[in-house]
Amino acid sequence: MRTRRGLSYPRGAAVNACDTAAGKRTATTSYKRGRPDIAAGDYLVCRKKNRLISTQKTRETDLFDSLPDDLVISILCKLSSSASCPSDFINVLLTCKRLNGLGLHSLVLSKASPKTFAVKAKNWSDSAHRFLKLFADAGNVEACYTLGMIRFYCLQNRGSGASLMAKAAISSYAPALYSLAVIQFNGSGGSKSDKDLRAGVALCARAAFLGHIDALRELGHCLQDGYGVRQNVTEGRRFLVQANARELAAVLSKHNSGLPSRTWFSWNPHAHPNHRHPTGNGPSGCPLLSDFGCNVPAPESHPASRFMTEWFAIRGGSSGSGLRLCSHTGCGRSETRKHEFRRCSVCGAVNYCSRACQALDWKLRHKEGCAPVERWVDEDGEGGADGDDGGVDGDDDDVMIES
Repeated sequence: MRTRRGLSYPRGAAVNACDTAAGKRTATTSYKRGRPDIAAGDYLVCRKKNRLISTQKTRETDLFDSLPDDLVISILCKLSSSASCPSDFINVLLTCKRLNGLGLHSLVLSKASPKTFAVKAKNWSDSAHRFLKLFADAGNVEACYTLGMIRFYCLQNRGSGASLMAKAAISSYAPALYSLAVIQFNGSGGSKSDKDLRAGVALCARAAFLGHIDALRELGHCLQDGYGVRQNVTEGRRFLVQANARELAAVLSKHNSGLPSRTWFSWNPHAHPNHRHPTGNGPSGCPLLSDFGCNVPAPESHPASRFMTEWFAIRGGSSGSGLRLCSHTGCGRSETRKHEFRRCSVCGAVNYCSRACQALDWKLRHKEGCAPVERWVDEDGEGGADGDDGGVDGDDDDVMIES
């Protein structure tokens, strides 16, 4: 190193001067930043270590955190819509904090299938009620209908239950429309004077337009009997045949129905004498189209109906003193006042909330057990048919269904 005059410094002195200057700058910087006064070489080593440590931490970061929320919500929507039981969905919520927050998103809850929130009656509690209410508040029509049925019939909260069913009906959910029609036909939650047959027929027609099988059958009986609408036997028969055809199509569309397809279209007069359902070791089914040689299996009941059936079975098969349940095993509805449901005018042993339930149960099991009697007595000791709605003729209904 040379000066302006051309003189040269000794090499060792120049190196020492550079080290001294570097040490002073490092010490000054460390002092300003609050770091300990260390040598420049040691400080550079520390910086390299910190850089290595930060690089290792970056490599260990979970890639799940880098996924956008929209993608995770889309995946959770698929999961909730295909879950087979509530535990499949709850286990995902318990995985981590992020999945717990995104899993409770309104879009995920609104897409959930009925099996995701299918709570059993024996496990019912306040937490289960809140869990089901989460889905209803998110706009899930299945949850609105299920919780509405539970509140109306099981918890006896008529106003809240009816409003939830109406919320589902506004979204054109056919089972909710049909349930509201049954409430209007029976005047459920009120007195006999609260019946509105025309409103019931209108709701039933809307549900039938959406393809609801029970609504089609109920509307067919109303047209044949002139119940709440001008009588039209021909149109009523057409609706009944359409209901049976839709039921058969629904069974045929299922690949895991449990019965070989040949049994649906095979005619065995010994197994179906007088179009009766076989007993003993015969195939389990509901021969709604027995005139056409079809043995249609009994339809699967709705989760809300299964819940109500289990709920009242736990409580002795009744919702209160003198209140009866619908005799159709796949219904689960209960009376809200005495003598609300119709009773079979032939035997007086069964009662139904609607004509659709009466027709289905007649084909399923009651046709074999119904026997006419001269006089039968109800629970209160009063003879004859119910004073509220009168009886239902099972033999006449047989003709209506088989036509």
